[in-house]
Amino acid sequence: MVTIDEKVLPDLDAAAKTWLDRLQSALGDGAADATAELFHPDAWWRDLLAFTWDLRTAHGHDALAARIAGASSAGSVSFSLTDRPVLVEAGAEPWVQAVFELRTAVARGRGVLRLVERDGVWRAWTLLTAMDELIGHEELVGARRPFNSLEGPGRTWPEVRERQREFADGEPAVLIVGAGHSGLGLAARLGRLGVPTLVVDRNERIGDGWRNRYDSLVLHDPVWYDHLPYLPFPPNWPVYTPKDKLADWLEFYAHAMELNVWTGSELAETKRDGDGWAVTVRRADGSLRTVRPRHLVLATGVSGTEPNMPDVPGIDDFRGLACHSRDFPRGVDFAGQKAVVIGSCNSGHDLAQELYEKGAQVTMIQRSPTYVVSLAGSAIAMTGMYDGSGPPTDVADLLSASFPFKCAPEMHQATTAAMAEHDKELLAGLEKAGFLLSSGINGTGALQLFLQRGGGYYINVGCSELIAEEKIGLRSGVEPARFTPTGLELSDGSTLDADVVVFATGYRGMVETARRLLGDEIADRCGPVWGLDDEGELQGVWRRSGQDGLWFMGGNLAMARFYGKFLALQIKAHEVGLLEPRTTSKGGE
Repeated sequence: MVTIDEKVLPDLDAAAKTWLDRLQSALGDGAADATAELFHPDAWWRDLLAFTWDLRTAHGHDALAARIAGASSAGSVSFSLTDRPVLVEAGAEPWVQAVFELRTAVARGRGVLRLVERDGVWRAWTLLTAMDELIGHEELVGARRPFNSLEGPGRTWPEVRERQREFADGEPAVLIVGAGHSGLGLAARLGRLGVPTLVVDRNERIGDGWRNRYDSLVLHDPVWYDHLPYLPFPPNWPVYTPKDKLADWLEFYAHAMELNVWTGSELAETKRDGDGWAVTVRRADGSLRTVRPRHLVLATGVSGTEPNMPDVPGIDDFRGLACHSRDFPRGVDFAGQKAVVIGSCNSGHDLAQELYEKGAQVTMIQRSPTYVVSLAGSAIAMTGMYDGSGPPTDVADLLSASFPFKCAPEMHQATTAAMAEHDKELLAGLEKAGFLLSSGINGTGALQLFLQRGGGYYINVGCSELIAEEKIGLRSGVEPARFTPTGLELSDGSTLDADVVVFATGYRGMVETARRLLGDEIADRCGPVWGLDDEGELQGVWRRSGQDGLWFMGGNLAMARFYGKFLALQIKAHEVGLLEPRTTSKGGE
């Protein structure tokens, strides 16, 4: 903690306002030569649509100068402080943090500025500019809410909703595949922007994507982090949500937000149709309906729906049950049976714990090191932000997004070290049992693993203690080599007897789901989806893909809540002619 002499503190309001005025002037003139005076040499400017119509991060003076030079396309720009700036004392030097509003020729937004002092001059270390709404096309909420939900005399609300849900009077502009939290949240945002949207899901009920998973599943993030757009969880909601409770909430959310969802429905055929799509949907009753949306969104989860099932020889000779975690049977009594779980991340641990609690003799196969943190330890990273003492969710989201994903790794390293110190007894017990531990990519914990690999970590809800106490067996640093009739032979030549083998080995990604639904040509055109690009932004998700009219939506509940807004704004901008389609062979620019 750095101690500041109060007598030498500047007028924080004046420092922030002066800097924003200087930026406004530089942007108006395209004055790239102002970069060195405005920005620290290690500065970051993250823009979410406001100036780039994309999710972009500029780092370093050359990239920042190019950003300033190109900002004239946004037209006239103005900035104004919304709250008094604050001095934040953390790390090697303090910074002044200010939240502001911005306006361009077509949009309003918000931003976060962090200033550091060097040689008597306050320069920006981080800058976030984020679009909130399109001028003239604002969300139909608050004072703009509809007067009622009826479209004409003599109709009741159920009749109106049925016609809307069935698109009896027109076509959807957007078709979303997947009625999980990502798809429903995006549909809610599009609905508030007046964009007709249909969601299809192959499950029988909304929420079955959670409801049908293994019984012990509980969300690993706290309630303050997991709210859905417009409709936060009620104040009596538990800190950690059981999966069936979340499933029921998603079903309620769809009804409350008047979302148009067809359950028990799948895409039978999809092809390009001019500037849009012709999508034939097989309904729950077996009937076929062709709709022609201009936009198609795959909201089938970060990892997609295609299981990553290793090809282990001899599986046909195995006399027991072998399956991927997606197909793990619910409610089956495994008491007295020998079970092997392959995989040591969240799903692997949860399944091993469930099998143990059902009376099975369980062994986990850990193929590579895993980052482990307790629920209490993981809460350290959210203290003062996503907890009972934190700011409103929309402010917490803005502040969180204002640190680019690759910015300040030392802060993530320090937080990860604090978590490890909190969990030192738990981690020592795991090491003693032979569990291979990781501290994440360059010691940054779970976040970078999630962003870059989509996994590699476990947030402990009880399985780590079972491993440390050797109630669940462990084989580390080995792979399954082949099945035998009675179990598995491992890569070190040892064998394991098994009645059931579960592969908790993840999924193959959203592009492979696109390949199954849309074919190789379109999937190959999409480019990478997920993983960080050279600027440190996630590839292909929440932004334009390599195929015009095809979008990918995903992320945990918090990321889907925040970034779904930017995907909805891009689609709305396309609809009103503010954002032209672009045709590229790969995603990105």
